[in-house]
Amino acid sequence: MEKFLKIAAAILAALVLIGATFLTTFTIMTKKLDVIEAEYEKKLSELSPAQKKIAEIETYLDERFVREYDEQTMADAAAYAYVKATGDRWSYYLSSEEYDSYKEQMDNAYVGIGVTILEKPELGGMLIDSITPGGPAEEAGIEVGDVLILVENEKSIELGLKGTQERVRGEEGTPVSLTFARGTEQYTVSVMRRSIEQAVVSDELLAGNIGYIAIKNFDARSAQESRAAIDRMLAAGAKGLIFDVRFNGGGYKEELVSLLDTILPEGVIFRSEHYTGEKTEDHSDPDCLQLPMAVLVNDSSYSAAEFFAAVLQEYDWATVIGTKTCGKGNYQQAYRLSDGSLLNISVGKYFLPSGKSLTDIGVIPDMEIELDDEEYLKLYYGKLEKENDLQLQAAIKAVTAKIS
Repeated sequence: MEKFLKIAAAILAALVLIGATFLTTFTIMTKKLDVIEAEYEKKLSELSPAQKKIAEIETYLDERFVREYDEQTMADAAAYAYVKATGDRWSYYLSSEEYDSYKEQMDNAYVGIGVTILEKPELGGMLIDSITPGGPAEEAGIEVGDVLILVENEKSIELGLKGTQERVRGEEGTPVSLTFARGTEQYTVSVMRRSIEQAVVSDELLAGNIGYIAIKNFDARSAQESRAAIDRMLAAGAKGLIFDVRFNGGGYKEELVSLLDTILPEGVIFRSEHYTGEKTEDHSDPDCLQLPMAVLVNDSSYSAAEFFAAVLQEYDWATVIGTKTCGKGNYQQAYRLSDGSLLNISVGKYFLPSGKSLTDIGVIPDMEIELDDEEYLKLYYGKLEKENDLQLQAAIKAVTAKIS
């Protein structure tokens, strides 16, 4: 009996010890959980509302969502929405995949073979509509009117217009195999891809010795090409100039200021105010272009394009003709993010020499002339004949009157 009591006492002591250890461990674990939870709450409180919401959504998706999803796609979608929610129509986000197209646009250049194509199912492929002079396609003997049938042995008609363009383009210095139909015969040629500069400016001497200069954008080389066009027109005997910036989406301030400096007399041509509060002015020198001028604008003349027209109007240096422009008064800066994507946001405001802003006002033409829907679309696609372009004809009359 005494032995049994000793054994029972030992077991009870062991149980007490185990219980005490368990209680101690449980207390420590509870305290650790409390610390972890407190730290988590503290970190959440330090996040912005957007970061906190995304963190909470990610937690639920990670723990409970029953489908697979791509985190990069989610991140891009969140970034698109985040910037859009600012309400600034001029700020935007581009994924890393979209960056290359953006850079091509701003550089007015792309890597390819130097052709434009039209989708023609009835011909069994893509019709070569134009060829860049001196480009790889011209050097390879490709001609306008040829029909592109195969790209690397894939049917262009199955790839579609966009797919064909993507397959023909590629890394600079690499070859692409293309099969064409010319009449009843076919031929295959290997063409080396290289960087192709796209023309920014086109010019033509119209009847009455009026130089017509169309500027597609104010991105890379626009000022240089515009000055070259002005020189060609003057050398050809132009007594007046018409600048066409309809459907011009704007571009770099430096290109805009450089061209305005060429045209205008000495004075302020651009005022800006940075988000830091810093204010700057750009000036033109005394050298200028003195002859009758007009500028064509429409509702798709943006940013630098409408500013170009507005400054010439303020200086009473040109007659502005067309329709009211869009009204943009902020300038943006592009930031390349760590994953190769791009954030382009408004970082400042710009003003005319008088100090006026174009924001939500735009440029009111000296002569407001509307094109109907059909004419507008033809103009956009480059199919509107000059004699049927009411805005251009009005500009010709206005410049001619000043020449006389």
